[in-house]
Amino acid sequence: MDRRWVGLDGYEVVGAVRAGRQVLRVRRNGRMVADCTSVAEVARHVDLADLCEVVEFPARRGAAAPATGRTSSHHR
Repeated sequence: MDRRWVGLDGYEVVGAVRAGRQVLRVRRNGRMVADCTSVAEVARHVDLADLCEVVEFPARRGAAAPATGRTSSHHR
């Protein structure tokens, strides 16, 4: 699971594996608060309505060479 949600007051929820089971790990300001086995458990620690999913976009590839512009002969 590579999804991540962030909320108010430094909360973050990420997927993790604990003892071979998937859990939702709740952190606040980088410190672990709880490993939850259900969304209901997460809701005990943070208001679910405040969470926003973080979407990672692929990195841009740099252009190899700048494009050169030309004008047509009838524009001179």
